[in-house]
Amino acid sequence: MPQVVNYDGSITATPQQLVVAKTEQDIQTVVSDATTYPSPVRAMGSYHSLTPCASSDGTMIDMKQMNQVISIDATNLTFTGQAGMQMIDANKALRAQNLQFMLNIEIGNMTLGAAACCHSKDALESPELGQVSSYVTAMKWVAPDGSLAEASDTTDPALMRLMRSSYGLCGIIYEVTFRIKPIEALHFTYLPRPVDELTQAEVDNILDSADGVICWTVGRTAVFQQGHKINHPSILGALQAAVRRMLWNFQGAFLGRTIDQFMEKDVRDAIQQGNFDFQKLLYETLHLAGGITLLAPDKTIDYRETPPDARYAFTFWAFPRGQWLDTYRAYLDWADQWFKTTGFRCNMPLGAYHVRTDQSSLLSYTNDGEVFSIDPIHAPTDQDAWDNFLKAFNDFASQRGGIPLLNQSPFVTQAQVQKAFGDRWQQFSDAVHSTDPTGRFRNPFFAALLNS
Repeated sequence: MPQVVNYDGSITATPQQLVVAKTEQDIQTVVSDATTYPSPVRAMGSYHSLTPCASSDGTMIDMKQMNQVISIDATNLTFTGQAGMQMIDANKALRAQNLQFMLNIEIGNMTLGAAACCHSKDALESPELGQVSSYVTAMKWVAPDGSLAEASDTTDPALMRLMRSSYGLCGIIYEVTFRIKPIEALHFTYLPRPVDELTQAEVDNILDSADGVICWTVGRTAVFQQGHKINHPSILGALQAAVRRMLWNFQGAFLGRTIDQFMEKDVRDAIQQGNFDFQKLLYETLHLAGGITLLAPDKTIDYRETPPDARYAFTFWAFPRGQWLDTYRAYLDWADQWFKTTGFRCNMPLGAYHVRTDQSSLLSYTNDGEVFSIDPIHAPTDQDAWDNFLKAFNDFASQRGGIPLLNQSPFVTQAQVQKAFGDRWQQFSDAVHSTDPTGRFRNPFFAALLNS
């Protein structure tokens, strides 16, 4: 049987059938023939997910060859493409016409189909809605019975709200239409602050005074990266974007992994605790230099050429904005204690994303208000140690009212998901069972999470 490995090597699937789809008819053929193509059937894009949400031991459909632009409407500001196209490639097609997505996510290898029906996150440009799927205005899919289906905001907004968080459980998406806009420039500033001096009023002011915010943490120093829309990028914008891409593509994870593997314990511990850290120096330099400026699409990064030793993993839990600071400090204390107990500490800066309220999808993690996340990031050298940390962090986050992402928060349990989404999780479970009563698209990962 073929083996399929996800981006960071943490998940391996061995489907009985691995099918490369080139047309929607290819998808229909697979879905309609359960004898040749055993259940569950799961569609796979770039397989960048950190959970087995796209995995199957039955049939997996590789969507990567369905990667064509269908139309770019510069008048009505819409982009339509096949579902296997990666965001980075769609981004380039739009840029050629001085256009961009409403929200440009950092991981450019997410496919249009995944962006339409899975969770995403970004915080350096935050227009009126906080998630990429919210800007999907229409989509087409193959239903569990093999028929073709479609919906749009105009024809069926309620169905669109379900499909935007369906994870392929209600249909395999093959065509997507997004809202777009003229290309914009962004300026990023960097504000370092001692964690123990922060107040809720200061955090609120930082969030309210920028178009988007990410907080990076090194040791006990919080660095607030604020995004501001501007009219024109600087003359150095292209160079600054290239340096930023290099750091994320090659340097950050490689450095963290090298420190883990080759430094003496005392030196490694001092670096990872932030007493002497390249990342801290980098953020201080960016602060003193006044930040960087680039075109909004330039913050999307292509990881296809990133070597294995420069790849990193992460997890994401979202917390209500008003309780984030207390939870954030509690996490740093908890992580210190975990290190003392187990010897494990994440070797890359902690991330935190501010995401605006958004009720466009049934499972929106900002359905009830703005959130600020806690995102441990790590370049694993010991997968078991990282996995154990993730499971313990899930307990920490769930106990404090956190909300996970089903494609980016490994090892979540049904109880944690039920607690996070409340009544909406039952609504979602009911909709999935009603739409796909035979479980044609329901893999073990989702079967274990869905309510009966």
